[in-house]
Amino acid sequence: MRQWTQTELLHELEPVVAGELDRHLGVAKEWFPHEYVPWSEGRTFDGVLGGEAWTEADSKLPEAARISLIVNLLTEDNLPSYHHEIATTFGRDGAWGTWVHRWTAEEDRHGTALRDYLTVTRAVDPVALERERMAHMNSGFTTEYGTMLQQLAYVSFQELATRISHRNTGKATGDPVCERLLARIAADENLHMLFYRNLLAAAFELDPDQTMRAVTDVVTTFQMPGSDLPGFARRAMVIAHEGIYDLRLHHDDVLMPVLRQWAVFDKSGLGAEGEKAREELASFLERLDTTASRFVERREAKRAAAAARAAGRR
Repeated sequence: MRQWTQTELLHELEPVVAGELDRHLGVAKEWFPHEYVPWSEGRTFDGVLGGEAWTEADSKLPEAARISLIVNLLTEDNLPSYHHEIATTFGRDGAWGTWVHRWTAEEDRHGTALRDYLTVTRAVDPVALERERMAHMNSGFTTEYGTMLQQLAYVSFQELATRISHRNTGKATGDPVCERLLARIAADENLHMLFYRNLLAAAFELDPDQTMRAVTDVVTTFQMPGSDLPGFARRAMVIAHEGIYDLRLHHDDVLMPVLRQWAVFDKSGLGAEGEKAREELASFLERLDTTASRFVERREAKRAAAAARAAGRR
C-alpha cells in the first residue's frame, strides 16, 4: 500500500480544502464582538485614570465558571503561535493559505469579545489577567505533532473540545449575557471542527494507514493548548468537578462522535500498520472509558457527601 508524503497529501487535499472553504463561507455568519458586551456596566479602573480598583466582591460569577473563562481566554490569547503553526504546516498559498487566514481572523474575535466582557463586568482581576497573558504569550505554543495529518487530527478534536468547553462555561456562569456570547463563539468553533474533520475524512481515503496512525497518536496523547498554563492541573480539576469539561465529556462528546464520523472501526482495506494503530486506539479508548466512569462515580459520591453535610447543619 502506497504511503503518501506530506507534500503530496497537501497537494492532493487542496481541492477538498477549496470545497470546504466555499462551504464554510456559505454558512458562517458575520457577527460583531461589541454587540455581545454590556458596555453600560463598565466603570473606570484605578491607575492612570484614577478610577476604582478591582476587588473580589466585584465579580458575580461562580468560581468554577470564572476559572474556566480565564483558562479559555488565555488559551485564545496564544493565537499568534497557533497561526504560525498552521501557516508553517499548511502554507500561505492557494486554498490552504486562504483558510489559514480566514480561520485566524475568526478566532481573533473570540479573545477580543471574552476580554471585553470580563473587563467591563469586572468578572476577573484585570491586573492578574494581563500578567498571565504576558507570561503565557511569552512562552508561546509549539505543537508536539510533526506531521500534517497529526495536526489535522488534533484540531478536529480540539475545536470540538473548545466548543463544548465554551458552551458549558456559559451555562455555568448563570449570566444570560455571557451564555449568549459563549454560544456565539462555540458556533464558530463548531464550523472550524467540521472543516478539519471533513479534511481528515478525505485523508483517510488517500492514505488510510498513515491517517489511522495519526489519529491514534493524537487521541492517546491529547492535551488542550492551554495545558502549560501555571496551575492548569488545579484549574482543570475545578472545571471537571463542576462538569464543565471532564474525561466523561472528552470521551463521549469529543472523541467518539468524531471517530464515528470517520468510521474508524468499520474501515476495511487497512494494512498491518493501520490495523496496529486501530488496535492501539481501541485499547486506549476502553481504558479512558473506565477512568472516566470512575471519575464520575467519585465526583457524585463527593457531591452526595457534601449535600448530606449541608443537610445536617440545617
